[in-house]
Amino acid sequence: MEDEPTVRDTRPDSGSAERELMVTGIGGQGIQLLAKTLALAATREGRYAMLAADYGGEMRGGPSKAAVVVGDQPLRALPILPSAGSAIFAHHRFAEHVEERLRPGALVVVNVPLVDPGAFRDDLRIVTVDARRVAKEAEAPNAAGFVLLGAYNAVTRTVAPQSLEDAMTELLPPYRRQHAEANVRALRAGAAALTEAAR
Repeated sequence: MEDEPTVRDTRPDSGSAERELMVTGIGGQGIQLLAKTLALAATREGRYAMLAADYGGEMRGGPSKAAVVVGDQPLRALPILPSAGSAIFAHHRFAEHVEERLRPGALVVVNVPLVDPGAFRDDLRIVTVDARRVAKEAEAPNAAGFVLLGAYNAVTRTVAPQSLEDAMTELLPPYRRQHAEANVRALRAGAAALTEAAR
């Protein structure tokens, strides 16, 4: 089948007690909501989380970056990360200086075809998913960001899948609650797309 998710696994995760994630994309891809969902899901599980957001003034098309740190103990890492063990690349624009901050063996979830997986260093663990296609197939065409988050969580098992779904629903403002079911489908579809490929 074409556009199957792939995994290039070179080194195991660092095994750190803290998991750092950098997310980069453009406005309109749901980058900030993706990051907030992961952080809230972790805190609802009784863990520690910190979040940092960096985005432009444009609602769509401008730079959008976020960093999340999750741990089982009080956190030592700041959410403004000089280095990280994982990243999600939702778009190639504004992604400069993210790869260079990834440690050897870091997990990288790449949204193809918007991001070229062959452009990354050889010492990174690359996971690819066509988030737009998966979202459309899940009848959630506006939730590609949640496909990426579902895929990331399927590989890392940072939080329970139900915790992600609950956090996403809690974060939606009342005027967007009608999107909750589609977002849940996107999270589950992203996890399903990567579960087999990442084994």
